[in-house]
Amino acid sequence: MIIGLTGGIGSGKTSIANLFHQHFNIDLVDADIVARQVVQPNTLGLNAIVQHFGDSILTDTGELDRRQLRERIFSAPSEKQWINDLLHPLIRTEIKRQLQHVTSPYVILVVPLLVESEWKNFVDRILVVDASEQTQIERTCSRDSTSQTQVRAILASQASRQERLSFADDVINNDADLNPQTQQALLLQVTALHQKYLDISPS
Repeated sequence: MIIGLTGGIGSGKTSIANLFHQHFNIDLVDADIVARQVVQPNTLGLNAIVQHFGDSILTDTGELDRRQLRERIFSAPSEKQWINDLLHPLIRTEIKRQLQHVTSPYVILVVPLLVESEWKNFVDRILVVDASEQTQIERTCSRDSTSQTQVRAILASQASRQERLSFADDVINNDADLNPQTQQALLLQVTALHQKYLDISPS
């Protein structure tokens, strides 16, 4: 059974996914990690990006400068479309390959743009990690040293909070500041869902 885990930028998707893995040994396939894997040095993905944007898109160590790429594509819709057309098939192929090697009773597939893409039809259930827009902005600015303007642009390009929740089979609220008390509350939510998924999993 494939559980599609999603949420807007800064909602805490990775933290929630890691709780499933660390406490219950559930396999994770993370689209963001796969997206980095397909643009590692000497991959077809990175070679095509360098050919398109030039060597200036690389860091001093020869890796993709993701922040620079993000700035370029958000200010140019045609460039964003070009990068999507290049990377989405590579990411899709690698995700499906990783899903074939799952050994846990169910798998968590972490996809930031799940409800905006065809992935919502590929998963068995959708788990939304929900946080307010203000929380998302504060967390992202703090984590990525990104401007509020850019974070708001990213939010505007994603499904709204209401739209995402309309697709949800399950919801984890992750709006509070992360401290030991809220971490325990999150683990309780994850534990309840883990038991639910075991109960309904075909295996």
